[in-house]
Amino acid sequence: MHVDEATAELKLFRDNRTYYFCNATCMATFAEPERELRSLRWKLVVAWPLSITTLLLTYLWHPEDWAYAAFGLATIVQFYPGLPFYRGTWDALRSRIANMDVLIAVGTTVAYVYSAVALWVPSALPAIYYFDASAFIVTLILTGSYLEHLTRERARGALRELQTLLPTTCLVVRNGQEVEIPAGEVVTGDHLVVKPGGKIAADGVVREGQSEISEALITGESLPVDKAPGDRVLAGTVNGRGRLLVEATKVGEDTTVSQIGTLLAAAESSRVPIQQLADRIASYFVPVVLGLAVLAAIGWALFGAAPFNIALLVFVTVSITACPCAFGLATPAAIVMGTGRAAKEGILFKGSDTIEKASRIDAVLTDKTGTLTVGHPELTDVVPATGRSAPELLSMAAAVEEASEHPLSHAVVERAKKERVPIPKVEGFTAVPGEGLQGNVEGTSVSIRSGRSANAEALSRAGLRTEADRLSEEGKAWSLVERGGEPLGLLGFFDPPAPGVKEAVAALKADGISVVMLTGDHERAARRVATEVGITEYHAALDPAAKLRYLEDAQKAGRHVAYVGDGINDAPALMAAEVGIAIGAGTEVAREAGGVILMRTDFRGVALALRVARRTVGKARGNLFWALGYNSVLLPIAAGILVPLFGFGIYDTLPLAGALAMGLSSTTVLLNSFSLRWIALPTKVTAPG
Repeated sequence: MHVDEATAELKLFRDNRTYYFCNATCMATFAEPERELRSLRWKLVVAWPLSITTLLLTYLWHPEDWAYAAFGLATIVQFYPGLPFYRGTWDALRSRIANMDVLIAVGTTVAYVYSAVALWVPSALPAIYYFDASAFIVTLILTGSYLEHLTRERARGALRELQTLLPTTCLVVRNGQEVEIPAGEVVTGDHLVVKPGGKIAADGVVREGQSEISEALITGESLPVDKAPGDRVLAGTVNGRGRLLVEATKVGEDTTVSQIGTLLAAAESSRVPIQQLADRIASYFVPVVLGLAVLAAIGWALFGAAPFNIALLVFVTVSITACPCAFGLATPAAIVMGTGRAAKEGILFKGSDTIEKASRIDAVLTDKTGTLTVGHPELTDVVPATGRSAPELLSMAAAVEEASEHPLSHAVVERAKKERVPIPKVEGFTAVPGEGLQGNVEGTSVSIRSGRSANAEALSRAGLRTEADRLSEEGKAWSLVERGGEPLGLLGFFDPPAPGVKEAVAALKADGISVVMLTGDHERAARRVATEVGITEYHAALDPAAKLRYLEDAQKAGRHVAYVGDGINDAPALMAAEVGIAIGAGTEVAREAGGVILMRTDFRGVALALRVARRTVGKARGNLFWALGYNSVLLPIAAGILVPLFGFGIYDTLPLAGALAMGLSSTTVLLNSFSLRWIALPTKVTAPG
């Protein structure tokens, strides 16, 4: 239920945020959910046997003075298991908020007090007792509350798992010695010793050692990731069989796992626009229900000839059948389950309204390199000139490329090492921007020219013109390798589509979402990638400004647009889109600009994120419809709409039936939301490879 922050007296500061509550029970549940569950469990252990015994005394077993025994049992139930309802009522009145506790406390107290007065002052009221009703109403509603709490706790599993990831202690190198310290005392620049099987206490960079790291609980990667010196590692991940020395770069609240927890907590407690309607309904609901209960009771007493005890039962039934919690839970329950499901796949939603915006997306614009592709080129073709051999070509090229940090250079060197081709030493290495590389290998000048700067006459003379055209037609980048001014051959490069992209594009199309690729790469490379992954519309040779213009035009045309990117040049489009989706392996700038963050580079996460958002908002609306329908149907029944057909005898069972229905109503909302945990794509989001 919505709480006015200006008037609320109960508040709790946690995770750098202040939370406000309508009663102490809600605050205790939020602060210590496990403790509240244990308390509810003990209350039910007391309430159920006593309530059943009271029911047996009332209807089946009538020993002498049975009514006094029923009074004693009902009193225990009313003021021990039922005590939280009185506390909640007091808090609500003090905060000038009418909540569900008010309805329960008023309804059960009326039934209990009427029965007690009839028992102890026989001349005042007819000797009709409703101790069974007051006791069972408390018990049934507590049972529904217990089921609700249990379901909520299971829904919060992702956040709870994150809170237990970090180790309590860790080994650091201080003054040349390994010292064990509390994890909270690690500072930036510390060198952490991570033994096999140990957890990493801070985000950092590997300085020594090689191992494989399990990042499943943070990024969703199902397979361990190999790590070597220079690679980034995350706090809370688990080391494999190797020993690592890690330099801490982010500690405490700055670590990725802490920021994930903050984002999850914010998403779970966020108030999406659809919740505003539910909050408005809930804020007026309790006063309206109490007014209806009074009017129904007085109406049947004055105009329906109902005896006083029946009029009281009408009041009790209306009070305890109403379920304002169903309104209050409609949206939060779905948000908790939806964000938890997404988090298990390394998908994080930023901002209070991101989920609702993402649910409306009907077009995805995406970058190519590093988003749809693996992000680093592979050497796909080694084409020697006439009279030359592939090993010679690869050896000379690798000798020069080894001195360069360019991605194409890495691809050449890796291929040479893989094929065990000797790599001679290079001397006098130079890099000419826009043209290529040059150096002396074994006393001879070797140059590597990009396709744009290659000499067309030299290509034709070496019989390479046709091969160069083929590589260009296939969308591949290529370089000409020359030795002593004579062509040795061509090297062809291609950045292939990342695993799962084709399945993700198909899933987006199946969900009615169009996919458009916007890239700065040349047209042929763009066409090949688009064809391989199933994208029918693409635009090549676009700079960041052109991408932004295309996005804005699409939005002006009425499209709800998401943009997916991973680089600094994608930041303007990520910010301008209705929903920016930042791929996890991308730059910090891209991740800050995005409204949705994919903790790992897997385009299937885009399709899953949008599907989760759409289903989550759908569940929230369905829950709200259920809450409206439940109260619209059952409140008139509780008020006596069926009395002309069945008589006042229906009130022998309506109070208990109403309590059972109310308890199950909010639980039904939670169980409906619980189904969000099974959202999936036709191909599950898994780690590449």
